[in-house]
Amino acid sequence: MNMVQLFEKKKQGLELSQAEIQYFVEGYTTGSIPDYQASSLLMAIRLLGMSDDETFYLTKAMIESGDVIDLTSIEGFKIDKHSTGGVGDKVTLVVTPIIAALGIPVAKFSGKGLGITGGTIDKLESIQGFKTELSSQEFIDNVNQHKIAVAGQTGNLVPADKKLYALRDVTGTVDSIPLIAASIMSKKIASGADGIVLDVKCGSGAFMKTQEEAQRLADTMTAIGEKLGRKVIAHISDMDNPLGKMIGNKLEVVEAYALLSGRLEETHEDLVDECVVIASLMYQIAAGVNEAEATAAVKGVLADGSAAAKFEEFIVAQGGVVSDIVQNDTAHKVAVTAVSEGTVETINALLVGEASVSLGAGRLTKESKLDYDAGIQLIAKKGDHVTNGDTIAYLYSNQPIDEETINKIQQAYTIA
Repeated sequence: MNMVQLFEKKKQGLELSQAEIQYFVEGYTTGSIPDYQASSLLMAIRLLGMSDDETFYLTKAMIESGDVIDLTSIEGFKIDKHSTGGVGDKVTLVVTPIIAALGIPVAKFSGKGLGITGGTIDKLESIQGFKTELSSQEFIDNVNQHKIAVAGQTGNLVPADKKLYALRDVTGTVDSIPLIAASIMSKKIASGADGIVLDVKCGSGAFMKTQEEAQRLADTMTAIGEKLGRKVIAHISDMDNPLGKMIGNKLEVVEAYALLSGRLEETHEDLVDECVVIASLMYQIAAGVNEAEATAAVKGVLADGSAAAKFEEFIVAQGGVVSDIVQNDTAHKVAVTAVSEGTVETINALLVGEASVSLGAGRLTKESKLDYDAGIQLIAKKGDHVTNGDTIAYLYSNQPIDEETINKIQQAYTIA
């Protein structure tokens, strides 16, 4: 068996066997299969797809490439959530302390940014001192003591995904339903949670552009999870428009903290509504309550301040400095103005995401260094009325901001 045989088989639209997929995953993980061969197979999968069986075999092989975390020493039903990625999606930063404040253990492993979408780990690492690399025992201890831990993938937790994740980001193979499903579910299963809520984004700023694609991804991931003995719920949410007001690593942490702290003027109702829905689903799975009970409980811990207190406790427990959760000055700040008068009809999340990457908030290559303070603040949101010359957004970066990036934000706004 060799990679050329796998290329030829996939090129003809034939299914790869479990043994062939295992061979590929093992070989790439150990380094015997080089990047250029792995990239070729990933592109063939991106173009020709995979069957349900192939996708399941890929997920299983990726899980088996490293350790599977045993969370049985954590008392209670362990819940996790995952978003397929979006522009301004800081939902994890909000919902995890909400659920922990309700007494449900949240054991979450997250990734770095992929394409135009920000990664939870990048956002948390923008906080001074915050530690995203935890040993298995540290992770378990934090969940037992604080009901919450969010960490990056350890070196031996699904190492196959860690390598493939970075390669997909720079080879144009991100938007593949089988690859996305296998990547997400391998991490979720290996992370050991009992239940998983999947937030599947749909729209211009998501990998899934249409409702049909989003539903197919949701169904694929749910089937994998159930086949592997997990309780899984998938929720499809809009990503035609950026979520909330802030896009960028530190900026999104600041907005999430403001929401939890009740400073709703610093965020937007679209983010608040989405966080309540996802947290409610997590609580329904874990506590076995109905939607009305779950929603009331979620709103209760937001209102009484316990969710904000839990967020602060979580930050300190992983070495972070709460007082550092403030927007920092950048070397360059540019106001973007409206070029016409009317009502904001939509804000193209894809263009906003691309602009955030050019500002330094996202990665162009595996080796790209992030500017944690870079990003975008949306002043005008969907439904707002603006006049010609009004400031609709601010751009922040520690590198010069070019006219192309400014124009891209103006083009993202459809003003009717």
